[in-house]
Amino acid sequence: MSVNALSGNLPNSGVSAASTDAAGIAEDFDAFLQLLTTQLKNQNPLEPMDTNEFTNQLVQFSTVEQTIKTNENLEKLLVLSANNATGTVVGYIGKNAIAAGSSSYLKGGAVKWDYTLSGSAPDTTITVRDAAGSVVHNKTLSLTAGKGSYNWDGLLPNGRAAPDGVYSITIDAKDASGNRVSADTSLEGIVSSIDLSGSEPVATISGVRVNLSSIREIGLAGGS
Repeated sequence: MSVNALSGNLPNSGVSAASTDAAGIAEDFDAFLQLLTTQLKNQNPLEPMDTNEFTNQLVQFSTVEQTIKTNENLEKLLVLSANNATGTVVGYIGKNAIAAGSSSYLKGGAVKWDYTLSGSAPDTTITVRDAAGSVVHNKTLSLTAGKGSYNWDGLLPNGRAAPDGVYSITIDAKDASGNRVSADTSLEGIVSSIDLSGSEPVATISGVRVNLSSIREIGLAGGS
């Protein structure tokens, strides 16, 4: 289920299971009371029945009924919580988002990845792969510590333009001593839709699907 800026379906959840259980226990309880009343009416006055067992069963019925009621209330609270969370998530649509990830979307010969390096990396190789995992571009360069961005014009080694689509980047960064420098990559773009069908909401950011937990920052489109 995908929710976009024009329309959407919110996840529906109910208390049908608890309601069914409650109806069943109510029927059993009514039957038990009828049986108890019949037995009391027909008991031998000289040898009255022991009511301890009936009392125990009444307590058990009451305990089960209270448990079902508690489950119903908990399910209702979960539904309210889920609906509130959904409303918050849907509010991301149309907003500018920054999310952790190595994928970005090439469109019209332009694609950008943001990165953060833990240190200077004079010996760095950047590799770009297509959706099938094939290498379509690589470049060796020197990068400084901190935040930066890498832009690819979408040109393949044969000089042709790569088709629009999702591409991933790998940054193999090393310092002057040949030690590896950690590189954290991210993408930035507009949230166009939210998919609520899975166990975790998935946002589409500039054509790339990312888990909601990967989003690091949400702001107004255009940075205003």
